[in-house]
Amino acid sequence: MRSYLRSSISTKLLPMLLAVIALLLALNLVVLALRSTTSTAEEPTNPEVLSNFPLPGSLSLCHEPIPLENRKNLDMLDREFTIAVWDRAQVFMWLKRAGRYFPYIEEKLAEAGVPGDLKYVAVAESALITDIKSSKRAVGLWQFLSRTARRYGLRKNRLIDERLDFERSTEAAIRYLKRLHSEFGNWTLALAAYNCGDAFLKSEIRRQKVKDFYRLDLPLETERYIFRIAAIKIIMENPKHFGFHLPAEHIYPPRWYDRVEVEINQRLKFTDLALALDTDFKTLKELNPQFLRDYVPRGEYKIKVPPGFGPKVVVALQKLGKGGDRQREYISENHYVVREGDTLGRIARRTGVSLATLQRINGIEGSTIWAGQKLRLTH
Repeated sequence: MRSYLRSSISTKLLPMLLAVIALLLALNLVVLALRSTTSTAEEPTNPEVLSNFPLPGSLSLCHEPIPLENRKNLDMLDREFTIAVWDRAQVFMWLKRAGRYFPYIEEKLAEAGVPGDLKYVAVAESALITDIKSSKRAVGLWQFLSRTARRYGLRKNRLIDERLDFERSTEAAIRYLKRLHSEFGNWTLALAAYNCGDAFLKSEIRRQKVKDFYRLDLPLETERYIFRIAAIKIIMENPKHFGFHLPAEHIYPPRWYDRVEVEINQRLKFTDLALALDTDFKTLKELNPQFLRDYVPRGEYKIKVPPGFGPKVVVALQKLGKGGDRQREYISENHYVVREGDTLGRIARRTGVSLATLQRINGIEGSTIWAGQKLRLTH
């Protein structure tokens, strides 16, 4: 009887004991987990150590000193510089694109006799993206609005937008900046006017009776704009100092092409021109983004074609029946007949053959030519 009772009690208690043991084990695991979490939270991690890049002690923009002894100016520069220098991907793209666009910009700035620092305006405006469009409908590398573009000789209508033409827009931007400099007397105010508009800046100068950018109370966007250009200059003048190591082969090379002056007497489809030149539609469209349709409308233009194709363009137009009558009189596939008032530079632009090539294959030293002279365009 006792043996049976013991057996019965043992049978009833065993599941309870197992349940208690399981509960104790579970509680123990919870305690261990909590301790582990607390320990991890309390133990300091080792984050990546980032070094701050110091600003230069002095700085000028377009040969005009920036008064960094003024703490506000220093803080403004520090803000733009820090934002830019730590946007690593963006800076790498600036440096890559600069190889493609800076040589032409620098050449034109030198020709115009204006500071080379103005090339950094293009970086601030568009990050050197030639087809970029803003929310305010500014377009292109220099971010021209339609009205300003037309004012400085860029065609803008439903068929053509020369704000997308890198060379034409660069030349227009330089003319605009030179005019602003002449109007305001220094480059800092000229750049401010480029950003906020010359009429607005004039009104603020009159209202505040101050003609010093660093003492004017202007919209924050305009105040930041000057310091952003300065920050871009700091980084791009010495990128390795800030950790940007870019092998030369990774920098985008300039695009090479022949630029030819043409007179189109009726709509010219890019497909037809591509077939006549033995190239393709995409190549011609990418070289000539200013034409908004798939054709060149009637008129006089400078169009770009692949290198070496320049002398073929006018001949192709004649075969297609698209060239103006004036061109038939003085140009053929291999020769150009000099007309009254021609210069070698103008002939180079019309034919797409470089000035140096014209001089070399025609044995010309200097620039002397005469009306009626027959110049070779190919070897």
